[in-house]
Amino acid sequence: MKTMFMLFALVVAAAATGTPARAQNYPWCAIYNAGDNGSNCGFTSFPQCMADVSGIGGFCERNNTYVPPGGPARRRAK
Repeated sequence: MKTMFMLFALVVAAAATGTPARAQNYPWCAIYNAGDNGSNCGFTSFPQCMADVSGIGGFCERNNTYVPPGGPARRRAK
């Protein structure tokens, strides 16, 4: 019983102090020609995407939902 309580407390503490999860956003998508014509929009460069589809069929295209990350926040002058 004590072990269950400790496990529960650990999970609650981790959830309370963790950073919020965010979806990854990458600029290149692989569109596969095999099977169900799936896709994977998890590539940071065109060559990386092309290496993934090489030999299995498919092509790469820009991710039309990609939003580049913002730069560091600028401080306002007082």
